Amino acid sequence: MSNDKLVVEACIREERVAQRQLYEQFAGKLYAVALRYMKGKDEAQDVLQDAFIKIFKNLHSFRFDCPLEAWLKRIVINTALKAIQKRGQMPTVDIADYHGEFDESPENLGLENLKMETLLGLINELPEGCRTVFNLYAIEGHKHQEIAEMLNITEGTSKSQFSRARMLLIEKIEKENIRLAKAN
Repeated sequence: MSNDKLVVEACIREERVAQRQLYEQFAGKLYAVALRYMKGKDEAQDVLQDAFIKIFKNLHSFRFDCPLEAWLKRIVINTALKAIQKRGQMPTVDIADYHGEFDESPENLGLENLKMETLLGLINELPEGCRTVFNLYAIEGHKHQEIAEMLNITEGTSKSQFSRARMLLIEKIEKENIRLAKAN
């Protein structure tokens, strides 16, 4: 029996030591996920707390048909998306100016000079709708149709938000690369 299974079973029995172990094992990674979706550390911490409440409440329904971390991550993402939707900041209409995704390859984006922390910071500066769709599409690997269903938006809006996020991110990366070049 795997360690995850033992911990989950102990958590279901409401054993505090196991609950603490589960939290300590995954909180850091899950906080990083929440931080990608939320605008600041306080909001990300709120999402993480709400997610762990849901996790402990629904742990009995976890069937080990996927890795535990993937299941926990899905709960954090859903919790973050609900928080964003609750604030009413996701676009709900189709944005007509979508002209297709660009074919910028990673080599052409100027990423080689950026640290991951800097890149994540630039992503976090994107407007909420763009950042959310960018995370779901580029980082989580969802298709635009899935994103549209998750966020209750049209597929065109998802594509448009992703395209806008890419354009804004490229601008931010270019500015950061110029700043780094001047500093050296």
